[in-house]
Amino acid sequence: MKIRWWMVLAAAAALTAAAGAQDSGQGPGYGPPPEGRGGMGRAGGMEMGMMGRGLMGTVTATAADHLSIKTDAGDVYVAHLSADTRFMKQAAGMRGGGGTGEGGGAPMGGGPGGRGNPPQTIKAAEIKVGDVVNIMGDKDATAKTVSATAVVVMDPERVKMMREMAANFGKTWLAGKVTAIDGTKITLTGIEDNAPHSFAADENTSFRKRREPITLADIQVGDSLRVEGAVKDGVFLATSVNDMGTMGGPPPNLPRNAPPQ
Repeated sequence: MKIRWWMVLAAAAALTAAAGAQDSGQGPGYGPPPEGRGGMGRAGGMEMGMMGRGLMGTVTATAADHLSIKTDAGDVYVAHLSADTRFMKQAAGMRGGGGTGEGGGAPMGGGPGGRGNPPQTIKAAEIKVGDVVNIMGDKDATAKTVSATAVVVMDPERVKMMREMAANFGKTWLAGKVTAIDGTKITLTGIEDNAPHSFAADENTSFRKRREPITLADIQVGDSLRVEGAVKDGVFLATSVNDMGTMGGPPPNLPRNAPPQ
């Protein structure tokens, strides 16, 4: 199963920012997100541009200067390590900052930034075959290589929950950019698979933008939505829709049944 790991990449970027704060003597605290990025959770001022510059997978081989990684899609990458590569381990049971997201959803990104346990700095030798890691750095999809700036060993329980949630995409939740609105039917491009998905609204569907109640008429093409609901008679019927604004804003939050942060 192919999983889009934008939420995990955000988590690793926050961990990388945390390590930088520790090196500068700022300690493990993570301040509030920059203005207008409430859906990100507390990510220590992480820049959105860091997302997408990473790789998540299972370690299949280790060496002094590289790691071999197999992604859930079955691709095998070599992550090149250097003296500047940071190595961290995500603490089990970390809680994301800021509580729940807008409208009750959990904050996006796996929430390592926040008031929970900070990431632990580890040595490269502590990374073992079988560990699930998130690697930040410049990825070459053609050569299947990554120049690693940071390697984060993920909490196994968190990984399990995120994979389960990815499997429920299109079944209990949707998120993505609106491409068409036809009466009570809305079509969006899914963040998990970059494919079109449609959902229907009825008189029981609630609509919010950030924390404010809105109506179906307020939703526009180009808005980023996070939708919760269920498939009934072959149609995804929304119980709640959270409008996160245009794609210039933060990505949609995860659904309420997201892994505990």
